[in-house]
Amino acid sequence: MSFRTNLYLNINKEQWPIVYRKEYNVNFMGLEKLHPFDARKWKNIYKILKQSGLIDKKTVVVPNEATEEDLLMVHTKKYLKRLKCSLHVAQIAEILALIPVPNYFIQRAYLKPMRYQTGGSILSGKLALDRGWAINLGGGFHHCSASRGGGFCAYADITLLIKFLFYHFPRKVQRVMIIDLDAHQGNGYERDCRDNANVYIMDVYNKWIYPKDKEAEKAIQRKVLLDFYTEDEDYLRIVKRQLKEALSEFEPQLIIYNAGTDILQGDRLGGLSISEKGIIMRDEIVFREAFSRKIPIVMLTSGGYLKKTARIIASSIMNLYREGLIYGSQEYYF
Repeated sequence: MSFRTNLYLNINKEQWPIVYRKEYNVNFMGLEKLHPFDARKWKNIYKILKQSGLIDKKTVVVPNEATEEDLLMVHTKKYLKRLKCSLHVAQIAEILALIPVPNYFIQRAYLKPMRYQTGGSILSGKLALDRGWAINLGGGFHHCSASRGGGFCAYADITLLIKFLFYHFPRKVQRVMIIDLDAHQGNGYERDCRDNANVYIMDVYNKWIYPKDKEAEKAIQRKVLLDFYTEDEDYLRIVKRQLKEALSEFEPQLIIYNAGTDILQGDRLGGLSISEKGIIMRDEIVFREAFSRKIPIVMLTSGGYLKKTARIIASSIMNLYREGLIYGSQEYYF
């Protein structure tokens, strides 16, 4: 079997492996406001990073849209066909007002942005191998599996990222670790990777909230359950200890870090009580462990439902730069 894709781009030495394009953002002519998710989060992260002088139009990497052929690397034809039904997409997006909306509009306003973000996640896998790290300012659709979407996640970008790497770079990557620190269980890729011994999953999540997928839990090698209102001190101690133990137990050739910010205090869907500083420290812990072990790392922004999460994500990325854990040019080598 031969499979070619236009998602894998080569970047020049001036570019950062930070992936974004303006088409990431969702616009349902206001209907997106019916969902608690900030549909402009990705745009706002980029805007803040640009204003800070960290990146600009020349240094950011612009991904291509994942095509149907790309998506079929993981998704079933039946599932992709179901996305042409507005009712089904409305259930995935959790915006029932979309049911009467013509599907061509939903494709343009919601699914096309998700395909661009999915393309960005897949590209980030290659860039991490090239540069040692990559950050997709979108992606992290961890509730979507090969045959089922949910929780605003229409495409299984994490599973696709892994499958693409295993197919295109079998000599470089045979073992991948997923570190999922979003407040919710990553049941989508867990269902896809359940029988894959080359994928190790560490999932730290609020045990009382969506999706409570017991079948998917069987794929988790390191399951860390949190209670409502867990705060910084306990959370950071747990994450650091569990991450060190996971990396001692399994030696990955690439880390996929699902860095959801819905752990933030006040996020009503996440139900945890982590401060802005706690999130920045959490990201630093993960990158520092990867850096010290010379393991390439991909960061996906995933969930985060408060308007201020964009600023926190941007601040965290800038902190990673100040700490010497990410670099802007090809001078970065292990």
